[in-house]
Amino acid sequence: MKIVKIEAIPFAIPYRKPLRFASGEVHIADHVLVRVHSDDGVVGVAEAPPRPYTYGETQASIVAAIEGLFAPELVGLSLLEREVMHARLDRTVGNPAAKAALDMAVWDALGRTLDLPVTQLLGGWADRMRVAHMVGFAPDAEMVAEAEHVRERYGITTFKVKVGRRPVELDVRACRALRSALGPEVELYVDGNRGWTPSEAARALDAMSDLGLTLAEELCPADDVLGRRWLVGRTPVPTVADESATTPGEVTRELLGGSATMISIKTARTGFGTSQRILHQAEGLGVEVVMGNQIDGQIGTACTVAFGAAHRASSRRAGELSNFLDMADDLLTEPLQIAGGELAVRPGPGLGIEIDPDKLAHYRL
Repeated sequence: MKIVKIEAIPFAIPYRKPLRFASGEVHIADHVLVRVHSDDGVVGVAEAPPRPYTYGETQASIVAAIEGLFAPELVGLSLLEREVMHARLDRTVGNPAAKAALDMAVWDALGRTLDLPVTQLLGGWADRMRVAHMVGFAPDAEMVAEAEHVRERYGITTFKVKVGRRPVELDVRACRALRSALGPEVELYVDGNRGWTPSEAARALDAMSDLGLTLAEELCPADDVLGRRWLVGRTPVPTVADESATTPGEVTRELLGGSATMISIKTARTGFGTSQRILHQAEGLGVEVVMGNQIDGQIGTACTVAFGAAHRASSRRAGELSNFLDMADDLLTEPLQIAGGELAVRPGPGLGIEIDPDKLAHYRL
């Protein structure tokens, strides 16, 4: 089970519409397919989505880091030597998406080798998760229409509203329109992607106090330590640390410093290994988690649901698993399907997914 080759293949697939959030926007999924080959002929896959405005990585930097730094360190190791892998990857700072994709591709290869699903290897709690869908930064009527369409077609009843990019009043009005149209049974929460000041966030949460928001995610800049702590102390809405809590150390800082009360786990930036460390850390501190999304394609979404469903704590809440619906295409031979508000883990060994060679040839750069 030794690693003999690692590939980092850049590809680009357009979105049907731009995806906008306070920290940036995405028009094309310019991601990197990572493939880990073992001497048994097994190939594990994962996806690295660059987010330069959040983590500083680009498609080119991910390819360069994997080919120039990480592949030479990992080739020759066994698929079981994951601690050694992490130690070698950690010699280089940053590059979270590149490291995460390598970690998950190794897990996929291991599952395929053992003929076991990754979800079973990680924990085996469930075989599906409830799905949350993201809406935001469009006229109120368009946001409502999208949410109603998604609820009717896919059965999704949890919606994450992107805020923080425009005046507070517009975001408040949008949330109010969604609550009015969708009714009290739908779960709504907001994500500011660090776009508001603490005072703006406080004003917005006060204005929406009657809407029954279940979460408020990353409303203020990650380095505004005192402002975030002040905001958490004055709102009853659970506050989720996302971009500010990307490592176990940052999770400790956010929780013990009073800057957050929940943690967003994104396998696209912490893989399966570090995500599991963060999950167990949160459990030990009695803190809830939510499975986030880094605007992943279907490969990345398959990774998120495999991890989220594997653990009791990460499967309690709806996971952010529907962003791939906005992509014009994907690389899988069999597309993921959301039904009844849920996304099932793919059956079969590893992640249970296969790459379509014709699609890869068409979209690769």
